[in-house]
Amino acid sequence: MAEASETIELPSSDSAIALSGPREENLRALAERTGAKLVMRGQELSISGLPQHVERCAQLVRSLEPYWCEGKAITGVELKTALQAQATGRMDDWRELQQDVLMRTRRSDPIRAKTFHQRQYVRAIQSHDITFCIGPAGTGKTYLAAVLAVKALLAGECERLILTRPAVEAGEKLGFLPGDLQQKVNPFLRPLYDALYELIESDRIPDLMARGTIEVAPLGYMRGRTLSNAFVIVDEAQNTTPAQIKMVLTRLGFGSRMVVTGDVTQTDLPTHQESGLAVALKILKSVDGIAVCRLTQADVIRHPLVQRIVAAYERHEQR
Repeated sequence: MAEASETIELPSSDSAIALSGPREENLRALAERTGAKLVMRGQELSISGLPQHVERCAQLVRSLEPYWCEGKAITGVELKTALQAQATGRMDDWRELQQDVLMRTRRSDPIRAKTFHQRQYVRAIQSHDITFCIGPAGTGKTYLAAVLAVKALLAGECERLILTRPAVEAGEKLGFLPGDLQQKVNPFLRPLYDALYELIESDRIPDLMARGTIEVAPLGYMRGRTLSNAFVIVDEAQNTTPAQIKMVLTRLGFGSRMVVTGDVTQTDLPTHQESGLAVALKILKSVDGIAVCRLTQADVIRHPLVQRIVAAYERHEQR
């Protein structure tokens, strides 16, 4: 069969860099998965090979246009999702996922779900009062929840944003840490602060916290309260005891939404202590109004090496 070729002109050098990826990793991945040959010369991408290979590769490249057109680096996760969509006949879903911009960062970068599992997670949060999300590090569990929480707060859909997590970490206890209470809990709540500063102007956050519009506190501070008209995120819930998770779940008041995130494979509890998150999943899996989402190493959106580390551990634990 005669070979075919197609040329795609990119709008800028930034687009060419975004599509190619570090050390042209994206081009090599596309070539490996489609069988086509790709060569980038300046802003011009040349695709050659058997007609069906060229057609498939060109379709994938064009499906990634919302990313490379903005000059935004295309990650391995986005590339894999595009390949998965093409292989399973879900290109319409893939285009819809790209168009669904949840919010923009302070730098105006668009925030989207990057995988179909993440999209299911986002939709679960939007349609359920309580959502559990279980998955390994780097899958966007906390970040996506924070994005939707800030979006709801800015849109007036809730009056308060409450971020909490158990103060248990690698055997440390608050009493042994230096400083006052706020300084003691900050190391445990740092990931939540990081998400906030990505989304809200840094000079606004102290004022919002002073007024109680945003509250970042250890889990123990939720006891005895009713959390009404609030968006509540319970992070690192694998480190709760069964009593703690029951306590915080039953704090939910009218007009509120709660997202509980964690990784049941990485608990910092004593070895004899069962994770409250694992217990809650068993008890509540069939309760109406509660959604349970599971992310995997395929949804890891950090450095590609993180995805390989998670996959290696998953293989080891299955032996």
